[in-house]
Amino acid sequence: MNLFTKTKGIFKNSIVFVWVLLCTFWAQGQDDDWQVLFNGDDLRGWTTKIHHYDVGDNYGDTFRVEDSIIKVRYDQYEGDFNDRYAHLYYDEPFSHFHLSMEYRFLGEVHPGAPVFVEKNSGVMYHSEDPRKMLKEQNWPISVEMQFLAGVEEGKSRPTGNMCSPGTDVVYQGKIDPRHCISSSSKTYFGDQWVKAELIVRGDSVVTHIINGETVLEYTKPQLGRTGVVKGARPEMDKKGELLKEGFIALQSEGQPIDFRRIKIKNLKGCMDPKAKNYKKYFIASDPDSCVYE
Repeated sequence: MNLFTKTKGIFKNSIVFVWVLLCTFWAQGQDDDWQVLFNGDDLRGWTTKIHHYDVGDNYGDTFRVEDSIIKVRYDQYEGDFNDRYAHLYYDEPFSHFHLSMEYRFLGEVHPGAPVFVEKNSGVMYHSEDPRKMLKEQNWPISVEMQFLAGVEEGKSRPTGNMCSPGTDVVYQGKIDPRHCISSSSKTYFGDQWVKAELIVRGDSVVTHIINGETVLEYTKPQLGRTGVVKGARPEMDKKGELLKEGFIALQSEGQPIDFRRIKIKNLKGCMDPKAKNYKKYFIASDPDSCVYE
């Protein structure tokens, strides 16, 4: 090997090293922009609302933290399920965001739970404030990214679907009359972890992503049909009013499920390039948040 070839090799390797280093710094910078919603230790920053119970009453330790996982369990329930639909709400509302988490189904449904909850859960967004919900309200008025798993070999059961308790969305150019719209995802069986991402642009476009693949898109989440939701406040009956923001909530319907690695990237912020906290990825402006020298 002559000196030219050796020098060329060293130069090439140096370029590769610098490129890898820059990519690492870029990735770390991107990670820094994510806000961790679940600290891995406890449910600080989250509020429980269970049907038949007052807000904050985590009956039967439904939502619990073990091994850096939020676990939904029913082993401390007395009697049948009794429609004790539950949701765990993050205490801060969001309007424009990119949410990421992982989930897995385990075990069997609690006795008395309806058949449709088998391997069924989800995450709600643009939800009403749980502190304003009535004790006997079964579900929050919200939009749901529904999680499902396969229950019968050879039978398709996609995940990352959209369900609309007390709401409507525009799908393929018109308000869709269905309560749930199926995604294009494949069917996942067993207790494997599945990565779910949700990109919400206020009252505009919403994107569902499963294991890195876009599986569903729709627009204009809005207040709508209230038939599914029972016991809601009368002032929520405003069909057609666009939902611009709201709370995020993990769902419990009688099926054990685990959640982990829950994080969010807020897409609303200071869009002035002169500000210290300007980010190129912001898509909604919040001038009051701008910080200058």
